[in-house]
Amino acid sequence: MPERADVPYSGLTPDRVLDAVESVGVRGDGRLLALNSYENRVYQIWLEEPFAPAGAGNAVVAKFYRPSRWSDAQILEEHAFVAELAAHEIPVVAPVAVAGKTLHAFAGYRFAVYPKRGGRAPELEDPATLEWIGRFIGRIHAVGAVRPFAARPALDIESFGVESREYLLGHGFIPADLAAAWTSVVDQALAGVRGAFARAGEVRRLRLHGDCHAGNILWTDDGPHFVDFDDSRMGPAVQDLWMLLSGDRETMARQLERVLAGYERFREFDPRELALVEALRTLRLLHYSAWLARRWDDPAFPAAFPWFNTQRYWQDRVLELREQIALMNEPPLRVA
Repeated sequence: MPERADVPYSGLTPDRVLDAVESVGVRGDGRLLALNSYENRVYQIWLEEPFAPAGAGNAVVAKFYRPSRWSDAQILEEHAFVAELAAHEIPVVAPVAVAGKTLHAFAGYRFAVYPKRGGRAPELEDPATLEWIGRFIGRIHAVGAVRPFAARPALDIESFGVESREYLLGHGFIPADLAAAWTSVVDQALAGVRGAFARAGEVRRLRLHGDCHAGNILWTDDGPHFVDFDDSRMGPAVQDLWMLLSGDRETMARQLERVLAGYERFREFDPRELALVEALRTLRLLHYSAWLARRWDDPAFPAAFPWFNTQRYWQDRVLELREQIALMNEPPLRVA
């Protein structure tokens, strides 16, 4: 079946997935399972026999990259960063190299093969778990601070905030009767974000995981391991910390204290970055709405996110951004 330009994975049939991985020596036994991923397509593939580069397991994970999202150079830079972390014995899941390559192509699709690693969600209400995760994020950032990315972008107000605003308005996603209220609150929110960045000053940017929430941390009896560096980019260290925090200010301050107790065993944290927590949350909210809008032609998105682009959805976003404006006007979180 030919690929449709407006449906980027229309030609990625199960047979094509199996043929692709077999082209690099991974012989599946015919079974595969689509894993929970929307930006890319990710499959667990059971094997006829263990694939040596991925270890002794009976399955691998194959990740097929969304066409045109990242360049080859940007994908390879992510792979190199994760390999660098693994070389420092940091528990990450790195793509396996076949004939010296981690990025492969088949029938117009780019893909990588990963060892299968299991795990459960971390218990973020446990202070010891937060400290343990903080230690490893500190180690990730110690490596990430050694050199910058050359090809990957930075997390900034323009790309996450302004471009998201312009895309949603320019492509008619905002209902006409909410356009004025939504535009006004977004403009106020972006002003609040700029103010937060101004208060923080020139904080250091480094290579990040970029999307370090509980879903990308798998826990075993041996502790955490970190997966899915697909959103890795340059940014402030606190970007990899704030998504671990939830609840009221007092609760988040206690959580942050435990995370930093582990983090600062390996890397000093600049407290000025705490002024960015709610600003980064605001940028993520705007970027998330624009991400859904940009992918709305992919049939997987309307099926998975049926509540998006409804009247109620945009009404809730207006209220949510008003709350963020108020939060950005409050003093930053403080730890003892």
